[in-house]
Amino acid sequence: MIRNAKLKDVPIIRELINSHAERSRMLFRTEASLYESIRGFFVYELEGKVVGCCALQIIWGNLAEVRSLAVADHCQGKGIGSKLVHAMIAEGKRLELPKIFTLTLEPDFFQRQGFKIVPMADLPMKVWSDCIHCPHQDNCDEIALIHELK
Repeated sequence: MIRNAKLKDVPIIRELINSHAERSRMLFRTEASLYESIRGFFVYELEGKVVGCCALQIIWGNLAEVRSLAVADHCQGKGIGSKLVHAMIAEGKRLELPKIFTLTLEPDFFQRQGFKIVPMADLPMKVWSDCIHCPHQDNCDEIALIHELK
C-alpha cells in the first residue's frame, strides 16, 4: 500500500535512504531535512511496515524532482520502486506539472518507467537550487532523466 508519509515515518525513511547512501547509491539525508520535506514523501507499507519511500519535490512552477527513492534490501525486486515512481508520476499529473525529472545512478530503472535521459544543462533550476550545495557538484556521476507528463 502506498500512502502519504507521516511524521512518525521519518526515522524509518532516514534509515532506508541512509542505508543506500552508505553504499554510495544516493545522498545522505538528515532527520531535520526529512521533517522539512515530509509533505512530499510517500511510503510503501508491506504487512504494516514501511519498506520503501520516495518524494516529489517541486523545483519550479513547471518542474518537480523524483528523489529519495529507497526500498528495503529484503524487498528489492518486488516492484515496490516502480509503484512508488508511478505514484510520483500520478502526483505530478495531479499537480498539473508538464514534466518531472530525476538524477540517478540507476538510469535503466527510470527508463523502464518512461523517463528519458537528458543533458544536465536541461535542468538549470535544479542545478541552481540544489546542485550548487552538493558535495559531489564538481564530480557528479548522476544521470538526468525527464518524464513528460503532458
